Amino acid sequence: MELQLDNNWSPDFACNYTWVAGDKNGLLSLMLSNGYGWLPTVLLNSSISKNDVNLLCEYIDGESTEYINEINLNGSYTIDLYSSYSYKSYRDKDELIKSFNSRLENNKNCIASLATKMGMFCYEALELPSEGDNYPIGYDGKTTMGDYYRFIVPTIFATIEDIPLPLRQYIVVSNTIDFTIDRLLDNDRISEYFPRMYHD
Repeated sequence: MELQLDNNWSPDFACNYTWVAGDKNGLLSLMLSNGYGWLPTVLLNSSISKNDVNLLCEYIDGESTEYINEINLNGSYTIDLYSSYSYKSYRDKDELIKSFNSRLENNKNCIASLATKMGMFCYEALELPSEGDNYPIGYDGKTTMGDYYRFIVPTIFATIEDIPLPLRQYIVVSNTIDFTIDRLLDNDRISEYFPRMYHD
């Protein structure tokens, strides 16, 4: 993830950027822009380098050589909302969960492991250039491209305090959002929702 942190950045459908957010209770979520979601202004304006956020994401993925990730909460997960476009080959949520469970049981790469192992939520931004071609199944309200919807929900929660101290400064924090309640985040208000970087 080569993240150019400056005010000139804007969503580019060809690039998917990943960032990490903390809610008002200190719970964590991986945020996937999918080329259409805005990034918080505070992240773009911060003094951290373009590789710093990647260090945090590598730690979460268990790929960091500098910070060994030994977290394994052995939890479970649920799927809240999911993309009508990305998962159009599945009949329903139960079939999607069955597929994810099979991957987890066979130790294959699966986004659900973010919840079962790390205790983190996952929000994804709606993608596709045409309004209405993609929507979060399970949500009845109005959505637009780039809105972040709650995809994966853990049953056991990790918090910011579970992240190594030097990496916490790369987490963007909200004073109002509650990941256990808020299912859809308006893309145009993402900087309002997440106005500050974490400070110990």
